[in-house]
Amino acid sequence: MKKITIEDVARRANVSKGTVSAVINAKNIVRPGTRDRILKAMKELNFRPRGVARNLKNDPEDKSIGVIIKDLNYPFYASIATGVREYANGKGYSVVVTSSENDHESEKRLTHLFSTKDIKGTIIAPTVEGTAEIEHLFKLKMLNYPFVLLEAVKGIQANVVAIDNLRAIKQAVKYLIESGHTKIVHFAGPPQSSHTLERIEGFRHAFSESTLVFNKNMIVPTGSRYEESYSRTIEFFRDRKREEFPTAIVCFNDQQALGVMIALLELGIRVPDDISIVGNDDIYYARIYPIPLTTIRAPQHEIGRKAAEILIRSIESQVAPPTEKIVLETEFIVRKSTRVLTPAD
Repeated sequence: MKKITIEDVARRANVSKGTVSAVINAKNIVRPGTRDRILKAMKELNFRPRGVARNLKNDPEDKSIGVIIKDLNYPFYASIATGVREYANGKGYSVVVTSSENDHESEKRLTHLFSTKDIKGTIIAPTVEGTAEIEHLFKLKMLNYPFVLLEAVKGIQANVVAIDNLRAIKQAVKYLIESGHTKIVHFAGPPQSSHTLERIEGFRHAFSESTLVFNKNMIVPTGSRYEESYSRTIEFFRDRKREEFPTAIVCFNDQQALGVMIALLELGIRVPDDISIVGNDDIYYARIYPIPLTTIRAPQHEIGRKAAEILIRSIESQVAPPTEKIVLETEFIVRKSTRVLTPAD
C-alpha cells in the first residue's frame, strides 16, 4: 500500500502542507475548525508524522521503539525492558530505554522527543502521582502516534498491558486471613495510580468474602519508593502501642516492602514474629532481603514482550488497529517474611 504523506493529509483537509505541519508541531496559529479538520484527515488516513531524523540519510531499515520507565534503579522495570528488547530485536527493532524518574514533566519531554525523533512508537509506564496532567498522552493520540501504557490512565483510551491487581491482592489477603491474621493493613501506593486503586479494591474484596470487617483505617497512604516508605513506616509505628500494631502488612510493591522491613527492624519490631510482610512484583532480589519476602510474582518479561508485540503490530498496521487491554495473571510466592498465627498468638 502507498505510504501516506503530509501531502495526502493536506489534500484531504484542503489546506497547505505548512498548515498541516503547524498542527503536527502544536503551533497556535491554526484556527480550531481547520485544526479539527486536519486531525480528522490524519485519523482517516492513519497518518503518522515522521521524525526529523527521517530527513537525514539514514538506513531505511533502521527501526527503533522507545521505553519510558519510572525508575532505572527498580528491577521490576528493568525486567520489563528486557522483555521488550527480546521481542523487538526479533522483529528487527532496536530499543531506546530511558526513565522519567517519577517526574511528570520529564515524561512529557521524553514523549515529545520520541514522537519527533523518528522513534516509531513508545511503551510508557505513566507517572500519575499528584495532579499530573495528561495532555501529552492526548497529543500522542491526536497525532496517531503508537504507544502502549503499562498502567491504565483515566480519560485515555489506549493500549494497556498490566496485571490483575485486584485478584493478586485479594489472593494475598485471603492467604493472611487463612493463616490466622485478623489485624491486617495495606500500605497503599501513589494516590492517583490506577494500580493503587485496584490493589485497594482487592484488599476490600478479600474482607468482604471473610467474616472480618473492613474499615478505611486499614488503608495507609504510603507511596511506592523506598525512602518515603521507610519514613512513613517510622511515623506510623512511632506513637502506637504494641497492642495496636497490625499483625500483617500488605505492601504496594517490593520496593516499598523493603523500606517497611528496614524501618520495622530499626524499631525493634521483628519480621515475621511480630508483623508479617507481603510485597508485590517479586523483583529478583526480593528473595535476598534481610528476611526473604513473601510476594506476588508479576510476569515482568511477559509484560514487556506483550507490550512490544502490541506496539509493533500497531506500528506496522496500514489501518488503525483496535485498542487492546491485556491483563496478565500473577503467582503468590510464600517466603519467610510471613508466618501462620496460632490461637495463642
